[in-house]
Amino acid sequence: MTAAPVTLCLWYNGDAEEAATFYAQTFPDSHVNAVHRAPTDFPGGSAGTVLTVDFTVLGIPCIGLNGGPLFPHSEAFSFQVATDTQEETDRYWNAIVGNGGAESACGWCKDRWGLSWQITPRALSEGMTDPDAAVRARVFTAMMTMRKIDHAAIEAAARGDA
Repeated sequence: MTAAPVTLCLWYNGDAEEAATFYAQTFPDSHVNAVHRAPTDFPGGSAGTVLTVDFTVLGIPCIGLNGGPLFPHSEAFSFQVATDTQEETDRYWNAIVGNGGAESACGWCKDRWGLSWQITPRALSEGMTDPDAAVRARVFTAMMTMRKIDHAAIEAAARGDA
């Protein structure tokens, strides 16, 4: 098996396996590939401690590194997940926020490990890139009032019904 040309390395504070398992249970085309443990005791840990976890999120290869508390996640990196329906948006949003995560604004939320996610309906992306500046402005204005994105409200704004 050939390694992917790019693998995202995500730093965790000892809970990479728990995070990878959650992602695998939440998103399609996601799974835990391998868990790598320390073969011997080492400064700050013991044999059997999970060092890294190879996993896939939405088809993207990742490695979770249990590096400790030194480098927490920030909004400078996020996964943007495109959704087609309100039900799909709700499912992802509720899974992340309902599992110890937190809501933010404009479709952003953070999981319990501090990793940021943008749950982004395709209708929002289409409205924000519409050739008509008035459509873009209405969609943008509607989005700015939201935490989790409301598909119907975005579509209404795009049509000029809001």
